[in-house]
Amino acid sequence: MKIKQLTKEQLIISIDRLTRFKEPEIKYLRVFKDIILNNLIEPKFKKSELDNMDYEEIKNIAEQIINYLLPENKDLDINKQLYNYENSVFKIDEKTNILLKNKINYKGILKLLPNDIPLNLQFLKSLAEGHKETNCFPVKKIILCEGITEEILLPEFAKICGYDLNKNGIYIISAGGKNQVVKYFYNYAECLKIPIFVLLDNDAQENLREIKPRLREFDKIHLVKSGEFEDLLPNSLLIKTLNYTTQNISLAPIEGLEAQASKVEFLEEFYRHRGLHEFKKAEFAHAVKENITGIDDVSDEIAEIIEELSLQQIQKR
Repeated sequence: MKIKQLTKEQLIISIDRLTRFKEPEIKYLRVFKDIILNNLIEPKFKKSELDNMDYEEIKNIAEQIINYLLPENKDLDINKQLYNYENSVFKIDEKTNILLKNKINYKGILKLLPNDIPLNLQFLKSLAEGHKETNCFPVKKIILCEGITEEILLPEFAKICGYDLNKNGIYIISAGGKNQVVKYFYNYAECLKIPIFVLLDNDAQENLREIKPRLREFDKIHLVKSGEFEDLLPNSLLIKTLNYTTQNISLAPIEGLEAQASKVEFLEEFYRHRGLHEFKKAEFAHAVKENITGIDDVSDEIAEIIEELSLQQIQKR
């Protein structure tokens, strides 16, 4: 074979993509095929040819390209640990296990990592150092929620309540809408061995009915009692956040929050009438996070959600 060596950046990106929380078959095939298409000079394969190639051949070719010119390494302990980890989280068939039983030189690539790396690569590094756990990994439970606000704020509220999501291996997935939550749940309920906690806004009752028949014994759903997740934020926290975000602007007092049924509608109106930039949920959630200081910033229902999460059964591996 004639190979174009992967750059340092390509090697890091490749192992980052291989160790993210994603169905193994999907991520391994995508990464391996991309590497073959971009870095194998001879023989040259078309994508359609790779789609019809057996998994053993795809793995062997990609493995050779990844390891090309890396220092020789016969220690496959990390590979075995990753294989066992993926099989403890996902239901994996024999074809996919072929992809996982690879000889990628993880130790050689780990030497190239910078200091600031994502959680999945921190986990990979910890395996090489003989540790079994790090922040969020191994994943032991996932939270499926509708939007970015929950993804940003739930970990912070949980910490205030004495339950660290990262340290307990809880991975949050923002699906991008109630219909997407259903789609994600159907898929994960089929392929995961670990529990799923579903968090839905109150207007998602039809989606709740769609999910319920497929709940496994260790899965759980929480339907927000009224409105959406933003409606669970205490008024005092919202006012504190608005004062923080507008501190360099001369504004009239914040009024009418308690009378508004929807806090998102209030915030959109507030931003519009005060001549501020467009209200964006993710941006505002980060500002809220900066202003969470104690248990008084946690509403009763948010505390209830955190308690349900902490008590939900985790499957034995």
